Amino acid sequence: MTNKSNSLTTLTLGYPRIGEKREVKKALESYWAKKISSDELYTTIEDIEKSNWQKQIDAGIDLIAVGDMSLYDHILDWTVYLGLIPSRFKSFTGLQQYFAMARGADGIPALEMTKWFDTNYHYLVPEIEADCQPCNNFQGFLNQVKRGQNILVKSANPIIISPVTLVALSRYEGSLRENVEKLLPLYQSLLEELKGYGITEIQIHEPILVTDETAEVKEATIKTYEIFNQVGLAINLVTYFEDLGNNYGWVINLPVEAISLDFTRGNNLDLLQKYGFPSDKRLGVGIVDARNVWQVNYAQVQDVLETVKTVTTNISIQPSASLQFVPLDVEREVNLPAHLRNILSFAQQKLIELKMLSTEGNGQFWQEKNDKWQSFKALAPHRPGVQEKVKGLTVEDFQRTLSYEERIKQQIKLPIFPTTTIGSFPQTKKLRRLRLNYKKGELSLQEYQEAIDKEIAECIKLQEDIGLDVLVHGEFERTDMVEFFGQRLSGFAFTDSGWVQSYGSRYVRPPIIFGDVERNEPMTIREFKIAQALTDKPVKGMLTGPVTMLNWSFPRADISRKHQAFQIALALQAEVADLQEAGALIIQMDEPAFREGLPLKTALWADYLTWAVDAFRLASAIALPVTQIHTHMCYSEFGDIIKDIEKMDADVISIENSRSNNRTLEEVTTAGYNHQIGNGVYDIHSPVVPSIQQMVKQLEEGIKNLPLQQIWVNPDCGLKTRHWNEVIPALTNMVEATKIIRQQAEK
Repeated sequence: MTNKSNSLTTLTLGYPRIGEKREVKKALESYWAKKISSDELYTTIEDIEKSNWQKQIDAGIDLIAVGDMSLYDHILDWTVYLGLIPSRFKSFTGLQQYFAMARGADGIPALEMTKWFDTNYHYLVPEIEADCQPCNNFQGFLNQVKRGQNILVKSANPIIISPVTLVALSRYEGSLRENVEKLLPLYQSLLEELKGYGITEIQIHEPILVTDETAEVKEATIKTYEIFNQVGLAINLVTYFEDLGNNYGWVINLPVEAISLDFTRGNNLDLLQKYGFPSDKRLGVGIVDARNVWQVNYAQVQDVLETVKTVTTNISIQPSASLQFVPLDVEREVNLPAHLRNILSFAQQKLIELKMLSTEGNGQFWQEKNDKWQSFKALAPHRPGVQEKVKGLTVEDFQRTLSYEERIKQQIKLPIFPTTTIGSFPQTKKLRRLRLNYKKGELSLQEYQEAIDKEIAECIKLQEDIGLDVLVHGEFERTDMVEFFGQRLSGFAFTDSGWVQSYGSRYVRPPIIFGDVERNEPMTIREFKIAQALTDKPVKGMLTGPVTMLNWSFPRADISRKHQAFQIALALQAEVADLQEAGALIIQMDEPAFREGLPLKTALWADYLTWAVDAFRLASAIALPVTQIHTHMCYSEFGDIIKDIEKMDADVISIENSRSNNRTLEEVTTAGYNHQIGNGVYDIHSPVVPSIQQMVKQLEEGIKNLPLQQIWVNPDCGLKTRHWNEVIPALTNMVEATKIIRQQAEK
């Protein structure tokens, strides 16, 4: 599509696929519960798909992404499209196979799940077996494209996940190039079919190119685009999340018609100025931030665009990535303060920004936006005392009073292989209704707390009956592990409908950090005291760590992430002190998002890891030697940063291990980690209840890798999303498996 005389081409790279009222989640859960048919599930998906396209049409977008709608995960979709089905799922067909790969089946583990680059979205990791014979299974994708063409006509712009990125993110044997070459004939046939449909341009998403340069990726990429070029279909090579770095020089010379770059992260602008850009290619300028919720800073964006135009004028205006990482529509947030809502931009508003940036004569629009920014700045909560505390921190503020080796001698004595859970227990409809009724004012605070206390009491009794060694209160008062704390801290704002997909049917509402963060009163002490008074066994105090709170929120843009993390850490530090005073001997401060915040280029890791480790230490260093500090991390690879994790100086870390076939445990132990480790012995993201023998086997793997005194036993994550009829037998089997392992160890 050529530029219009007075405007630039606009295009999207993907759109939120969850529905305005979380229709996809509800449809999935109804399908799994056998309350609706597969036809009804597909109808829901297609209705949302159509609605998404219409929104983009109404906003005047020129090229609209199609093929990004998914039942569960877009990488799982491409795994299926290419016939990359691991042998353990071959007995299933259709949706049964698809969801078995996503969620597991009886005795069959699901595909591993991990973070999509440095986002909080989780994708399912493809497994390409040595004898795998890929096959063409593109009909589902082609049906999406056909539906898109029926509505969008020539604006339909199909998204294809590149074979290079797909393989690079997979588990495979042999070389990357060998595995990519297996897939190229299938991709070539797909491109030819799309060309036959009358599609004039496609997007090939290639985010792997923003990671560290490798000769293998370069070789495979060059080969791939040589093959694609033979089809004669215009290709937009799309990258996002970072700059191209050392890959820039050769990537811009690939045989494609357009290259899309992220101008909101990294230094693509510097690379553009230094090395230029081919005159025969269109540059996709990803200038509207697809991963944060603040409106465009027009002056900054104009500076970038003017600089870009000194290098090339053949450009298009687009988001920095898919808009799936932001909520749908800020206009629905009627309960946000007006001065804050007025400077927020969700997916719907970002479409408008794209259009306004692409056309001239919109000075009044941007002036009104600037006026709203000025109003917000005048009202935003600035707390000089908080800022001064951060500036006044000393080395001692980040250090516990005794070393791990010394303080472990003073901490609570437990049986060998102590058993516990990660913290949360099932969030039932009854609980959600209870919180909603309280929020609506239909229950008094006393009535609400009495109901929560009853849930806590039942949970404590259940854990004692099962025989767990270290208990939790169940977190029944908490909607989300970040939201709960943010609601009790100044400087955070919360949406009513700001849902973002985390994985599958799991959606979250990330808080918005808009001012200085401070704790005004205790946040968890009441529930801890209630729980601990009901048992002689230790109950863990449960907190979310500062790095996770930051990484799972939409952060401020006016101060550094480090400064924001330290503000949150100081607030949590006060909570740790209060939990100790209330009698907590074990405090867990979860950091599941610790690794996902890593920059995509290793040269940038050191700075992030330094302040991220320091933030955790700042929050926890106030703990007395007798207080055992736990943390939890999941669905990331830790082997390359395990020494930094050790610097966090937690006494116990619990990890996801079940989906990774013990690879995570092996990485941790190979690196010589010498603190205690909770071996995640079963996958809580699957509805399957593991047998005692399965968990015995998992624990035996732990014994092979770790000294006995280092091993804890726990599920691989919280139990919030599971049902009680899954949780009770699974934990019972876990405790029974532990008894068997203890008996073996005593022989």
